[in-house]
Amino acid sequence: MGTVVDDAASVEFHAFFERHYADLSRLAHLLTGESDTADDLAADALLALWHRWDRVRAADHPVAYARGVVANLARTRIRSAVRERRRIALFWSQREENTENPDIAGVVDVQEALRRLPFRKRACVVLRHAFDLSEKDTALALGVSVGTVKSQTSKGMAELQRLLGTRAVPQRMHVALGAPHCSPAVEGVRTGEGGGRDR
Repeated sequence: MGTVVDDAASVEFHAFFERHYADLSRLAHLLTGESDTADDLAADALLALWHRWDRVRAADHPVAYARGVVANLARTRIRSAVRERRRIALFWSQREENTENPDIAGVVDVQEALRRLPFRKRACVVLRHAFDLSEKDTALALGVSVGTVKSQTSKGMAELQRLLGTRAVPQRMHVALGAPHCSPAVEGVRTGEGGGRDR
């Protein structure tokens, strides 16, 4: 009997993996700005989900749960990278004068601008505008209130407008990062497909 249950769980998880892996990898890429580690982060997130699959499959919003795990892993990755960059910068500052100005004006692409946002603002902007999630779904994924999503998204978009020198930020994000309707997994979540448990 236990084998039947385990097999059913395995089949269900495999289907979840196939449907959402690409989008979770895309989310990791947009949050970290590192395309070469995005697949690893998505895989690590799904491995963590598999270890607690009984709890995940019983959740009202398993996709939101998965996005939250990716966001947490991305945050950890970013903090680690920041610490490493600080160590490197400290080492080289003793050897040569740093003449680079981080605020040099110029054309800044969307991903570069996103990387300049604090993590929570970046996550809210990415989920709201690159993934076209509702404020409620974004709040579920990040484990914050809808009010926090509204304020962080608004502030993040204002900062992107300043960095990019345009008010057409949502349109530029869709072009640069891929419109959400191009992703079957996200489209399924938005339209309520997939059994209704992803909403």
